[in-house]
Amino acid sequence: MSVRGTRPKGRPVPGATPARRTPFVLLVVVLLGSGLIALLLLNSSLNQGSFELSKLEKQTNELTDERQALQQDVDKLSAPAELERRARQLGMVPGGNPVFLNPDGSVSGVPAPVTGQPSVLGAPARCCRPRPTPRRPRRRPPGTGPRPPRPSSHRRRRRPPPRPGRARARRPPRPP
Repeated sequence: MSVRGTRPKGRPVPGATPARRTPFVLLVVVLLGSGLIALLLLNSSLNQGSFELSKLEKQTNELTDERQALQQDVDKLSAPAELERRARQLGMVPGGNPVFLNPDGSVSGVPAPVTGQPSVLGAPARCCRPRPTPRRPRRRPPGTGPRPPRPSSHRRRRRPPPRPGRARARRPPRPP
């Protein structure tokens, strides 16, 4: 029943075993090697990401500290006593009682000029000369010629006219 050169199915032919397994073994070795290289690259990119993350966390902490210091400065400068001191340095005095204009044009309250009265906090008022009002720019004397033209970048842009055939948006009807 056996043909010459063949053996029963259960036994391999001597010398044929390494030839059939070589491609499979190489495939497994290549897959394992590429998997290890991929894991190595993934690990190194994760480490780089963690270094960047720690650097950004440090920067965030520094910026948070700076923000808190700036907020403390703002709080100190916006305190009522500090605001009053700086206002007095600028020549301002407390406003007194407010006066309101009603929608019909009548006045609520008694208008009175502001004088250098003592402040709310009891500090003595310091009178200062009022600041001069800003002057208007001089007009050109007549006969000096027209104004020089403005550059084209200062011209106002006009809306283009509506295109023919384009309908305007209609308002919704009023409820009855």
